[in-house]
Amino acid sequence: MAVSSARGMRDFLPRDKEHRDHTLGLIRETYVRHGFEEIETPAIEDAARLHSGMGGDNEKLSFQILKRGLTADDFHQASSAEDLSDLGLRFDLTVPLARFYASHHGSLPTVFRSFHTGPVWRAERPQKGRYRQFVQCDIDILGEPGVLAEVEVMLATADALDRLGLEGFTFRINDRRLLVELLNSAGIAPENHSQALITLDKLDKIGAAGVVAELSERLPAGWNQDALTAVLENTPVGLDADALARVMGGTPAAHEAATELVGWARQVSRIRGDEELVIDPTLVRGMGYYTGSIIEIAHPDLGISLGGGGRYDGMIGRFLGTNVPAFGLSLGFERLLEVIPTRAMDHPDRVALLCEPGELNEHLLPIKMHLVDTGHTVRLVTRTKNLRPIYERLVADGYTRVADVTEQTTSSEDLSWRELGPAV
Repeated sequence: MAVSSARGMRDFLPRDKEHRDHTLGLIRETYVRHGFEEIETPAIEDAARLHSGMGGDNEKLSFQILKRGLTADDFHQASSAEDLSDLGLRFDLTVPLARFYASHHGSLPTVFRSFHTGPVWRAERPQKGRYRQFVQCDIDILGEPGVLAEVEVMLATADALDRLGLEGFTFRINDRRLLVELLNSAGIAPENHSQALITLDKLDKIGAAGVVAELSERLPAGWNQDALTAVLENTPVGLDADALARVMGGTPAAHEAATELVGWARQVSRIRGDEELVIDPTLVRGMGYYTGSIIEIAHPDLGISLGGGGRYDGMIGRFLGTNVPAFGLSLGFERLLEVIPTRAMDHPDRVALLCEPGELNEHLLPIKMHLVDTGHTVRLVTRTKNLRPIYERLVADGYTRVADVTEQTTSSEDLSWRELGPAV
Protein backbone atom coordinates (compact mmCIF):
# COMPACT_ATOMS: atom_id res chain seq x y z
CA MET A 1 0.00 0.00 0.00
CA ALA A 2 1.44 3.33 -1.08
CA VAL A 3 1.97 5.85 1.71
CA SER A 4 1.48 9.42 0.54
CA SER A 5 0.36 12.78 1.85
CA ALA A 6 -3.33 13.69 1.88
CA ARG A 7 -4.75 14.64 -1.52
CA GLY A 8 -3.89 18.20 -2.42
CA MET A 9 -1.15 18.34 0.24
CA ARG A 10 2.57 17.85 -0.38
CA ASP A 11 5.77 16.82 1.36
CA PHE A 12 9.00 18.67 0.52
CA LEU A 13 12.41 17.04 0.42
CA PRO A 14 15.28 18.93 2.10
CA ARG A 15 16.55 20.59 -1.11
CA ASP A 16 13.02 21.63 -2.10
CA LYS A 17 12.41 23.02 1.38
CA GLU A 18 15.69 24.90 1.22
CA HIS A 19 14.76 26.42 -2.15
CA ARG A 20 11.34 27.44 -0.87
CA ASP A 21 12.79 29.05 2.26
CA HIS A 22 15.44 30.86 0.22
CA THR A 23 12.80 32.24 -2.17
CA LEU A 24 10.52 33.28 0.68
CA GLY A 25 13.48 34.87 2.42
CA LEU A 26 14.24 37.05 -0.61
CA ILE A 27 10.62 38.22 -0.72
CA ARG A 28 10.64 38.99 3.00
CA GLU A 29 13.94 40.85 2.76
CA THR A 30 12.67 42.97 -0.13
CA TYR A 31 9.48 43.95 1.65
CA VAL A 32 11.40 44.88 4.81
CA ARG A 33 13.73 47.07 2.76
CA HIS A 34 10.66 48.86 1.39
CA GLY A 35 9.54 49.71 4.94
CA PHE A 36 6.91 47.00 5.46
CA GLU A 37 6.60 45.09 8.75
CA GLU A 38 5.85 41.38 9.01
CA ILE A 39 2.89 40.10 11.00
CA GLU A 40 1.74 36.61 11.87
CA THR A 41 -1.77 35.34 12.51
CA PRO A 42 -3.14 31.92 13.56
CA ALA A 43 -4.02 29.27 11.00
CA ILE A 44 -7.48 29.05 12.61
CA GLU A 45 -10.10 31.81 12.72
CA ASP A 46 -13.67 31.95 14.00
CA ALA A 47 -16.05 30.37 11.49
CA ALA A 48 -18.40 33.39 11.60
CA ARG A 49 -15.51 35.62 10.58
CA LEU A 50 -14.46 33.35 7.74
CA HIS A 51 -18.06 33.26 6.46
CA SER A 52 -18.84 36.95 6.83
CA GLY A 53 -19.16 37.52 3.09
CA MET A 54 -15.69 39.02 2.67
CA GLY A 55 -14.00 35.99 1.13
CA GLY A 56 -16.12 35.61 -1.98
CA ASP A 57 -16.30 32.12 -3.45
CA ASN A 58 -13.36 31.04 -1.30
CA GLU A 59 -15.71 30.90 1.68
CA LYS A 60 -17.34 27.88 0.08
CA LEU A 61 -13.95 26.14 0.00
CA SER A 62 -13.01 26.65 3.64
CA PHE A 63 -12.09 23.70 5.85
CA GLN A 64 -14.39 23.81 8.86
CA ILE A 65 -13.61 22.45 12.32
CA LEU A 66 -16.37 20.69 14.21
CA LYS A 67 -17.42 21.99 17.59
CA ARG A 68 -16.24 19.99 20.55
CA GLY A 69 -18.69 17.68 22.29
CA LEU A 70 -21.15 17.21 19.42
CA THR A 71 -23.75 14.47 19.79
CA ALA A 72 -25.68 12.44 17.23
CA ASP A 73 -28.70 14.67 17.86
CA ASP A 74 -26.65 17.72 16.94
CA PHE A 75 -25.90 16.19 13.53
CA HIS A 76 -29.54 15.26 12.94
CA GLN A 77 -30.82 18.70 13.90
CA ALA A 78 -28.22 20.75 11.97
CA SER A 79 -29.51 22.41 8.82
CA SER A 80 -26.01 23.02 7.40
CA ALA A 81 -22.36 22.31 8.11
CA GLU A 82 -22.02 25.82 9.52
CA ASP A 83 -24.30 24.82 12.41
CA LEU A 84 -21.75 22.19 13.47
CA SER A 85 -18.56 24.24 13.32
CA ASP A 86 -17.30 27.29 15.16
CA LEU A 87 -13.74 27.44 13.77
CA GLY A 88 -12.06 27.01 10.39
CA LEU A 89 -8.72 27.07 8.63
CA ARG A 90 -7.97 30.39 6.95
CA PHE A 91 -8.51 30.33 3.18
CA ASP A 92 -6.55 33.53 2.51
CA LEU A 93 -4.51 36.11 4.43
CA THR A 94 -6.75 39.13 3.80
CA VAL A 95 -9.56 38.22 6.18
CA PRO A 96 -7.05 37.46 8.99
CA LEU A 97 -5.34 40.80 8.30
CA ALA A 98 -8.64 42.65 8.64
CA ARG A 99 -9.31 40.89 11.95
CA PHE A 100 -5.72 41.55 13.08
CA TYR A 101 -6.01 45.27 12.36
CA ALA A 102 -9.36 45.53 14.13
CA SER A 103 -7.82 43.80 17.16
CA HIS A 104 -4.57 45.78 17.33
CA HIS A 105 -5.16 49.11 15.54
CA GLY A 106 -4.52 51.04 18.77
CA SER A 107 -0.94 49.73 18.81
CA LEU A 108 -0.28 50.27 15.09
CA PRO A 109 0.76 53.39 13.15
CA THR A 110 -1.94 55.45 11.44
CA VAL A 111 -0.68 54.17 8.08
CA PHE A 112 0.32 50.55 8.57
CA ARG A 113 2.55 48.90 5.98
CA SER A 114 2.46 45.16 6.56
CA PHE A 115 3.33 41.90 4.90
CA HIS A 116 2.12 38.46 5.82
CA THR A 117 3.31 35.06 4.58
CA GLY A 118 2.09 31.60 5.43
CA PRO A 119 0.02 28.59 4.42
CA VAL A 120 -3.68 28.78 3.64
CA TRP A 121 -6.16 25.97 3.01
CA ARG A 122 -8.96 25.52 0.48
CA ALA A 123 -11.03 22.39 -0.12
CA GLU A 124 -10.89 22.57 -3.89
CA ARG A 125 -10.18 19.97 -6.55
CA PRO A 126 -6.39 19.58 -6.77
CA GLN A 127 -4.83 20.19 -10.19
CA LYS A 128 -1.70 21.72 -11.68
CA GLY A 129 -0.97 24.96 -9.84
CA ARG A 130 -3.82 24.41 -7.36
CA TYR A 131 -3.38 22.67 -4.02
CA ARG A 132 -5.43 22.33 -0.86
CA GLN A 133 -2.57 23.72 1.20
CA PHE A 134 -0.40 26.44 -0.31
CA VAL A 135 1.59 29.50 0.68
CA GLN A 136 0.59 33.09 0.02
CA CYS A 137 2.71 36.23 0.32
CA ASP A 138 0.59 39.33 0.97
CA ILE A 139 1.73 42.95 1.12
CA ASP A 140 -0.76 45.62 2.24
CA ILE A 141 -1.03 49.27 3.22
CA LEU A 142 -3.84 50.16 5.63
CA GLY A 143 -4.88 53.71 6.45
CA GLU A 144 -3.56 55.41 3.29
CA PRO A 145 -6.53 56.80 1.28
CA GLY A 146 -4.46 58.08 -1.66
CA VAL A 147 -2.87 56.27 -4.57
CA LEU A 148 0.51 56.32 -2.80
CA ALA A 149 -0.59 52.92 -1.48
CA GLU A 150 -0.99 51.51 -5.00
CA VAL A 151 2.37 52.88 -6.13
CA GLU A 152 4.33 51.68 -3.08
CA VAL A 153 2.87 48.17 -3.12
CA MET A 154 3.37 47.82 -6.88
CA LEU A 155 7.01 48.94 -6.72
CA ALA A 156 7.83 46.70 -3.76
CA THR A 157 6.21 43.70 -5.47
CA ALA A 158 8.01 44.34 -8.76
CA ASP A 159 11.29 44.69 -6.86
CA ALA A 160 10.72 41.32 -5.18
CA LEU A 161 10.07 39.67 -8.56
CA ASP A 162 13.25 41.27 -9.92
CA ARG A 163 15.31 39.92 -7.04
CA LEU A 164 13.93 36.45 -7.74
CA GLY A 165 15.19 36.74 -11.32
CA LEU A 166 11.74 36.69 -12.90
CA GLU A 167 11.46 38.32 -16.32
CA GLY A 168 8.52 38.97 -18.62
CA PHE A 169 5.86 39.55 -15.95
CA THR A 170 3.09 42.10 -16.56
CA PHE A 171 0.74 43.95 -14.23
CA ARG A 172 -2.80 44.02 -15.66
CA ILE A 173 -4.71 46.85 -14.00
CA ASN A 174 -8.26 48.16 -13.92
CA ASP A 175 -10.70 49.78 -11.49
CA ARG A 176 -13.95 48.31 -10.19
CA ARG A 177 -15.56 51.77 -10.35
CA LEU A 178 -14.98 51.79 -14.10
CA LEU A 179 -16.68 48.42 -14.40
CA VAL A 180 -19.68 49.75 -12.47
CA GLU A 181 -19.93 52.72 -14.85
CA LEU A 182 -19.69 50.38 -17.82
CA LEU A 183 -22.55 48.23 -16.53
CA ASN A 184 -24.63 51.32 -15.78
CA SER A 185 -24.08 52.63 -19.32
CA ALA A 186 -25.22 49.26 -20.67
CA GLY A 187 -28.48 49.58 -18.79
CA ILE A 188 -27.73 46.78 -16.33
CA ALA A 189 -29.44 47.49 -13.00
CA PRO A 190 -27.24 47.65 -9.85
CA GLU A 191 -28.92 44.58 -8.37
CA ASN A 192 -27.62 42.60 -11.37
CA HIS A 193 -24.06 43.93 -11.28
CA SER A 194 -22.62 41.03 -9.27
CA GLN A 195 -23.97 38.46 -11.70
CA ALA A 196 -22.79 40.50 -14.68
CA LEU A 197 -19.26 40.81 -13.28
CA ILE A 198 -19.10 37.05 -12.65
CA THR A 199 -19.89 36.52 -16.33
CA LEU A 200 -17.45 39.20 -17.53
CA ASP A 201 -14.75 37.46 -15.50
CA LYS A 202 -15.17 34.39 -17.75
CA LEU A 203 -14.04 36.26 -20.88
CA ASP A 204 -10.73 34.37 -21.13
CA LYS A 205 -12.56 31.03 -20.96
CA ILE A 206 -15.70 31.54 -23.07
CA GLY A 207 -14.82 34.50 -25.30
CA ALA A 208 -16.81 37.63 -26.12
CA ALA A 209 -19.65 35.75 -27.79
CA GLY A 210 -19.96 33.45 -24.79
CA VAL A 211 -20.10 36.40 -22.40
CA VAL A 212 -22.86 38.10 -24.40
CA ALA A 213 -24.81 34.86 -24.65
CA GLU A 214 -24.59 34.17 -20.91
CA LEU A 215 -25.52 37.74 -20.00
CA SER A 216 -28.51 37.56 -22.34
CA GLU A 217 -29.60 34.35 -20.63
CA ARG A 218 -29.13 35.53 -17.06
CA LEU A 219 -30.10 39.22 -17.16
CA PRO A 220 -33.52 40.80 -17.72
CA ALA A 221 -34.10 41.95 -21.30
CA GLY A 222 -33.44 45.53 -22.33
CA TRP A 223 -29.74 45.98 -21.64
CA ASN A 224 -27.48 47.37 -24.37
CA GLN A 225 -25.09 44.78 -25.78
CA ASP A 226 -23.29 47.34 -27.95
CA ALA A 227 -22.13 49.24 -24.86
CA LEU A 228 -19.99 46.23 -23.87
CA THR A 229 -18.50 45.58 -27.30
CA ALA A 230 -15.39 47.74 -26.90
CA VAL A 231 -14.54 46.12 -23.59
CA LEU A 232 -15.20 42.58 -24.78
CA GLU A 233 -12.95 43.18 -27.77
CA ASN A 234 -10.31 44.45 -25.33
CA THR A 235 -9.72 47.72 -27.15
CA PRO A 236 -6.20 48.96 -26.24
CA VAL A 237 -6.28 52.28 -24.43
CA GLY A 238 -2.71 52.66 -23.16
CA LEU A 239 -2.12 55.15 -20.35
CA ASP A 240 -4.81 57.46 -21.75
CA ALA A 241 -7.45 58.48 -19.22
CA ASP A 242 -9.83 60.01 -21.79
CA ALA A 243 -9.78 56.93 -24.02
CA LEU A 244 -10.30 54.64 -21.02
CA ALA A 245 -13.21 56.71 -19.71
CA ARG A 246 -14.92 56.65 -23.13
CA VAL A 247 -14.63 52.86 -23.34
CA MET A 248 -15.99 52.42 -19.81
CA GLY A 249 -19.16 54.48 -20.17
CA GLY A 250 -18.01 58.05 -20.70
CA THR A 251 -19.68 59.34 -17.52
CA PRO A 252 -18.15 61.95 -15.18
CA ALA A 253 -17.60 59.17 -12.63
CA ALA A 254 -15.81 57.10 -15.28
CA HIS A 255 -13.54 60.07 -16.10
CA GLU A 256 -12.73 60.55 -12.42
CA ALA A 257 -11.83 56.89 -11.88
CA ALA A 258 -9.88 56.68 -15.15
CA THR A 259 -7.88 59.79 -14.31
CA GLU A 260 -6.95 58.36 -10.92
CA LEU A 261 -6.01 54.96 -12.37
CA VAL A 262 -3.88 56.37 -15.18
CA GLY A 263 -2.30 58.85 -12.77
CA TRP A 264 -0.85 56.26 -10.42
CA ALA A 265 -0.02 53.91 -13.30
CA ARG A 266 2.15 56.63 -14.84
CA GLN A 267 3.93 57.04 -11.51
CA VAL A 268 4.82 53.35 -11.58
CA SER A 269 5.74 53.32 -15.27
CA ARG A 270 8.14 56.24 -14.85
CA ILE A 271 10.18 54.05 -12.52
CA ARG A 272 9.53 50.59 -13.92
CA GLY A 273 8.88 51.21 -17.62
CA ASP A 274 5.71 51.08 -19.69
CA GLU A 275 6.12 47.46 -20.79
CA GLU A 276 5.21 46.09 -17.35
CA LEU A 277 1.82 47.85 -17.10
CA VAL A 278 -1.25 47.06 -19.16
CA ILE A 279 -4.62 48.71 -18.58
CA ASP A 280 -7.09 45.90 -19.18
CA PRO A 281 -10.72 47.09 -19.24
CA THR A 282 -11.86 43.44 -19.07
CA LEU A 283 -10.10 42.68 -15.78
CA VAL A 284 -12.68 41.94 -13.07
CA ARG A 285 -11.20 39.76 -10.29
CA GLY A 286 -13.74 37.69 -8.49
CA MET A 287 -13.70 39.13 -4.99
CA GLY A 288 -16.69 41.34 -4.37
CA TYR A 289 -14.96 43.36 -1.66
CA TYR A 290 -12.80 45.38 -4.10
CA THR A 291 -13.79 49.05 -4.19
CA GLY A 292 -11.27 50.63 -6.60
CA SER A 293 -8.00 49.60 -8.24
CA ILE A 294 -7.66 45.91 -9.14
CA ILE A 295 -4.50 44.18 -10.34
CA GLU A 296 -3.35 40.79 -11.62
CA ILE A 297 0.20 39.68 -12.33
CA ALA A 298 0.51 37.77 -15.61
CA HIS A 299 3.40 35.74 -17.00
CA PRO A 300 3.67 34.20 -20.49
CA ASP A 301 4.67 30.80 -19.09
CA LEU A 302 1.50 30.47 -16.99
CA GLY A 303 -2.09 30.34 -18.11
CA ILE A 304 -3.13 31.55 -14.67
CA SER A 305 -2.11 34.65 -12.75
CA LEU A 306 0.94 34.82 -10.50
CA GLY A 307 -1.02 36.90 -8.03
CA GLY A 308 -3.24 39.89 -7.70
CA GLY A 309 -5.13 42.22 -5.44
CA GLY A 310 -6.69 45.62 -5.22
CA ARG A 311 -8.25 48.27 -3.02
CA TYR A 312 -10.70 47.03 -0.39
CA ASP A 313 -11.67 50.14 1.56
CA GLY A 314 -14.83 48.65 3.07
CA MET A 315 -13.56 45.37 4.50
CA ILE A 316 -11.93 46.37 7.79
CA GLY A 317 -14.93 48.46 8.75
CA ARG A 318 -16.93 45.24 8.91
CA PHE A 319 -14.85 44.30 11.94
CA LEU A 320 -13.86 47.69 13.33
CA GLY A 321 -17.07 49.67 12.78
CA THR A 322 -15.08 52.43 11.06
CA ASN A 323 -13.94 52.18 7.45
CA VAL A 324 -10.19 52.08 6.89
CA PRO A 325 -8.69 52.57 3.41
CA ALA A 326 -6.73 49.50 2.35
CA PHE A 327 -4.80 48.24 -0.65
CA GLY A 328 -2.88 45.00 -1.06
CA LEU A 329 -1.34 42.45 -3.41
CA SER A 330 -0.92 38.71 -2.93
CA LEU A 331 1.75 36.59 -4.64
CA GLY A 332 0.85 33.00 -5.39
CA PHE A 333 4.01 31.44 -3.99
CA GLU A 334 3.50 27.95 -5.47
CA ARG A 335 2.93 29.34 -8.96
CA LEU A 336 5.89 31.67 -8.56
CA LEU A 337 8.19 28.72 -7.88
CA GLU A 338 7.18 27.26 -11.26
CA VAL A 339 8.51 30.20 -13.26
CA ILE A 340 11.43 31.72 -11.36
CA PRO A 341 14.85 30.52 -12.48
CA THR A 342 16.70 28.10 -10.23
CA ARG A 343 19.83 29.81 -9.03
CA ALA A 344 22.70 28.76 -6.81
CA MET A 345 22.09 29.81 -3.23
CA ASP A 346 24.68 31.47 -1.06
CA HIS A 347 25.67 29.13 1.75
CA PRO A 348 28.29 29.07 4.46
CA ASP A 349 31.16 26.78 3.51
CA ARG A 350 29.66 23.29 3.51
CA VAL A 351 32.04 20.52 4.52
CA ALA A 352 31.68 16.84 5.41
CA LEU A 353 33.59 14.73 7.89
CA LEU A 354 33.99 11.03 7.13
CA CYS A 355 34.09 8.86 10.23
CA GLU A 356 34.46 5.13 10.78
CA PRO A 357 31.36 3.10 11.68
CA GLY A 358 31.08 1.71 15.16
CA GLU A 359 32.79 3.25 18.20
CA LEU A 360 32.62 7.03 18.54
CA ASN A 361 35.91 8.86 18.02
CA GLU A 362 36.42 11.09 21.07
CA HIS A 363 37.78 13.91 18.88
CA LEU A 364 35.04 13.83 16.24
CA LEU A 365 32.40 16.04 17.86
CA PRO A 366 34.88 18.63 19.24
CA ILE A 367 36.29 18.97 15.70
CA LYS A 368 32.81 19.36 14.29
CA MET A 369 31.86 21.99 16.89
CA HIS A 370 35.04 23.96 16.16
CA LEU A 371 34.20 24.03 12.44
CA VAL A 372 30.60 25.07 13.16
CA ASP A 373 31.80 27.83 15.49
CA THR A 374 34.12 29.15 12.76
CA GLY A 375 31.31 29.53 10.21
CA HIS A 376 31.11 26.17 8.43
CA THR A 377 28.12 23.96 7.78
CA VAL A 378 29.23 20.46 8.78
CA ARG A 379 27.75 17.05 8.06
CA LEU A 380 28.97 13.81 9.62
CA VAL A 381 29.02 10.88 7.20
CA THR A 382 29.76 7.25 8.08
CA ARG A 383 32.40 5.82 5.78
CA THR A 384 31.38 2.92 3.51
CA LYS A 385 33.39 0.76 1.14
CA ASN A 386 32.02 2.53 -1.94
CA LEU A 387 32.41 6.27 -1.43
CA ARG A 388 31.06 7.39 -4.80
CA PRO A 389 27.36 7.46 -3.75
CA ILE A 390 28.37 9.43 -0.65
CA TYR A 391 30.30 11.98 -2.71
CA GLU A 392 27.49 12.29 -5.25
CA ARG A 393 24.97 12.99 -2.49
CA LEU A 394 27.25 15.57 -0.88
CA VAL A 395 27.78 17.38 -4.19
CA ALA A 396 24.04 17.36 -4.87
CA ASP A 397 23.47 18.89 -1.42
CA GLY A 398 25.98 21.69 -1.98
CA TYR A 399 28.95 20.38 -0.01
CA THR A 400 32.34 21.47 -1.34
CA ARG A 401 34.97 19.62 0.73
CA VAL A 402 35.37 16.37 2.62
CA ALA A 403 37.95 15.11 5.13
CA ASP A 404 38.58 11.89 7.05
CA VAL A 405 38.52 11.81 10.85
CA THR A 406 40.54 8.93 12.26
CA GLU A 407 41.92 8.04 15.67
CA GLN A 408 45.02 10.06 14.75
CA THR A 409 42.93 13.21 14.02
CA THR A 410 42.87 15.27 17.20
CA SER A 411 41.94 18.73 15.89
CA SER A 412 40.65 20.48 12.79
CA GLU A 413 44.23 21.45 11.93
CA ASP A 414 44.99 17.76 11.32
CA LEU A 415 42.29 17.49 8.62
CA SER A 416 43.32 16.89 5.03
CA TRP A 417 40.59 18.35 2.83
CA ARG A 418 39.56 17.00 -0.59
CA GLU A 419 37.59 19.20 -2.96
CA LEU A 420 34.25 17.85 -4.11
CA GLY A 421 32.88 18.39 -7.59
CA PRO A 422 31.15 16.63 -10.50
CA ALA A 423 34.28 14.64 -11.30
CA VAL A 424 34.71 13.22 -7.80
